[in-house]
Amino acid sequence: MSFLSHIKKLDWGVIIPAILLVGFGLVSIYSVSLAKGDFGNFEKQIAFFVVGFLMMLVISFFDYRILRNNSYLILVLYGICLFLLAGLYFFAPLIRGTRGWYKIGFLSLDPLEPAKIVLVILLAKYFSMRHVEMYKFRHIFYSGLYVLFPVLLVFMKPDMGGTLVLLMIWLGILLVSGIKLKHFLILSLCFILLATFSWMFLLKDYQKQRVTAFLMPRDYLGASWSQNQTKISIGSGQIFGQGLGKGSQVQYGFLPEPHTDFIFSVLAEEWGMVGVLFLFGIYGFLIWRILKIAIDSQSNFPRLFASGFAIILIAQFFINIGMNLSILPVVGIYLPFVSYGGSGLIGSFIFLGILQGIKIKR
Repeated sequence: MSFLSHIKKLDWGVIIPAILLVGFGLVSIYSVSLAKGDFGNFEKQIAFFVVGFLMMLVISFFDYRILRNNSYLILVLYGICLFLLAGLYFFAPLIRGTRGWYKIGFLSLDPLEPAKIVLVILLAKYFSMRHVEMYKFRHIFYSGLYVLFPVLLVFMKPDMGGTLVLLMIWLGILLVSGIKLKHFLILSLCFILLATFSWMFLLKDYQKQRVTAFLMPRDYLGASWSQNQTKISIGSGQIFGQGLGKGSQVQYGFLPEPHTDFIFSVLAEEWGMVGVLFLFGIYGFLIWRILKIAIDSQSNFPRLFASGFAIILIAQFFINIGMNLSILPVVGIYLPFVSYGGSGLIGSFIFLGILQGIKIKR
């Protein structure tokens, strides 16, 4: 197959929405850069996008069935991810109370992103071979063991947002695989008990403060500052927004983490409800196209893999938007394709590359 014919077979209904989302992010990051007088993040995000897009094209040439048919390769990749997550405790710098990234020169590497990809591949492989035996609880238990180790490593960083996403990947793929209602209720009870235990004995004080600040927003100059500022920022956007580089919350530095966790508030303030609805429409179309690839797949592995990626996008989208709207506590979840960050952006395009291979070779 020639390069041009391969390019024509790519699902541009997935690629174009992803590029539009990156464009939304770049415009917002540019606005934040104007406020700070430093365009370093904007320039790096462009570089991350170029690298991610090229990696997507390269990966789209590979046969996804190599992953589906090679259990040893998946286990090796899984082991590497565990090693990288564990290595954070020894080699990663302590930044704002957490060891979340490896520093390589001026770049940072978050091993959580490849862990998401490998976990989706592993769970897709596991359940694709056992879909007719989903009535057996032992398959839920064994798959949970695979999820347990990265979840513990991420939880102890500490990274509550990353922990939630990994658990939602597992639960979402279980639902798609056909888990019985009785087993789902048992898992729900276990999650409630685990959450209670974590609150009493495991969560750090600042993590509890984020939850209490969400439930009882009284300390407007302390723990509740972030979400109070996001509400002001989103509300001031009104219908058409204040315009690029004219959002007062952004330009005067009131909005915290405007290029990552709260980039949606930047977008809402400067582009208003019109821009927000357009953003929601693009996300909806992208997720629909990914689910269409899942539905059209002829076997369970590609169906579960595509569903796993859709689950990640849906989970991070709703948690991030919920954080910005103050209907969920702040747990440090970025907005896929939009927020600043090389690991997350490149990881999302790697997902798209594997999806393109599935679409072409199904």
